[in-house]
Amino acid sequence: MDKYIIDGGEKLYGKVRVQGAKNTVLPLLAASVLTDEQVKIRGVPTIADAENMLRILTEVGCKIRRQKDCTVIDSSNAVSHEIPPRLTKELRSSVFMLGSVLTRFRRAKISYPGGCDIGLRPIDLHLSGLKKLGVEIIEEGGYIECKADKLVGAEILLDFPSVGATENIILAAVKAQGVTVIRNAAKEPEIVDLQNFLCAMGAKVCGAGGGTVVVEGVKRLHGVEYTPIGDRIEAGTYLVATASCGGEIETEGVPPENIAALLHKLRENGCKIHTKNDKIVLSSSGRLLAVDLVETMPFPGFPTDLQAQYSALCATAKGTTLVVENLFETRYKYAAELKRMGADITVRGRTAVIRGVEKLHGARVTAGDLRGGAALVVAALKAEGRSDVVDLSHIDRGYAEFEYKLKKLGAKIRRVRI
Repeated sequence: MDKYIIDGGEKLYGKVRVQGAKNTVLPLLAASVLTDEQVKIRGVPTIADAENMLRILTEVGCKIRRQKDCTVIDSSNAVSHEIPPRLTKELRSSVFMLGSVLTRFRRAKISYPGGCDIGLRPIDLHLSGLKKLGVEIIEEGGYIECKADKLVGAEILLDFPSVGATENIILAAVKAQGVTVIRNAAKEPEIVDLQNFLCAMGAKVCGAGGGTVVVEGVKRLHGVEYTPIGDRIEAGTYLVATASCGGEIETEGVPPENIAALLHKLRENGCKIHTKNDKIVLSSSGRLLAVDLVETMPFPGFPTDLQAQYSALCATAKGTTLVVENLFETRYKYAAELKRMGADITVRGRTAVIRGVEKLHGARVTAGDLRGGAALVVAALKAEGRSDVVDLSHIDRGYAEFEYKLKKLGAKIRRVRI
């Protein structure tokens, strides 16, 4: 097990080139089995989730090669429709393999996916959408087995604009007979990127980024070379850290419209922000004003994946902030750890009341999930004295070279084995 040792109180200055988006790369990797030609994806981040997805692809028979910044997937010899349970337990996004493996083999078997323990995150929307495409689903003994003699286009209305369900249905529909219409689809930028990737392979998908996605099935897809969008959550994490600690940062690789809700809140906090193309420049005194309310919502609302990091910022902002988490019911596990550092947080169900304190102090805290772990790093960078952030396995799932990038910004952080 590893930990970060952080000596807080330093302002952050510099530039960060944002990694490829975790939440885009994973479905793109899953989609690579839709063709028997080579798929090349540039800028796959060196994060644990991506490595686990590549292991899953290897297990089903794909050949993986690394060429500088390019990952090459050759699925011409893919033979297995079963996803190994030892890998799905580590990676929730393994569920994306359902749609693509079904399309390739007309069968798929997967154990219930794992990932961060931040709530139930049921996959009923995935399964109900697949059923409407003609898939027979058997759930037994912790496994989901799907069969389809043929996939047929359908009209699908999602009860909730789930990102994962939208992407999985698209992956299952790209080679289905006829047209599939997904209504109340998720609008996240990652959906648009998946659409663009698939269209570059010869698929006919349109409407991503809006509430209705239309997929016209095609007979075959071809290989592609593609660069995914930048990770808006990674960019947001560095912006929040700099806003909290004070200093000036420039992120490159994420258009401001992809994290507009966060930028709006940071301006309310008192930060100065300038944007141009995919560059965001933020300057902060480190003495922030609290905002009254932060409420997570599907895109373009405030991202649930930035709620924990932003809450760490609120811990030392002047005033009281009400945080409402609308997407995941147990996403406040980090709150108890922030209290160890002197934060004043009261959690009731999906709501947290954060009363800003003058300062946080260093402490030993444990990262219980990916974004909660990032929040503890944000808090430790702001706190006075030394903090130990323990169990980095969760943080490693979503942030590549986290400590190195923070060091370049001036943070006093090091990683050690314990």
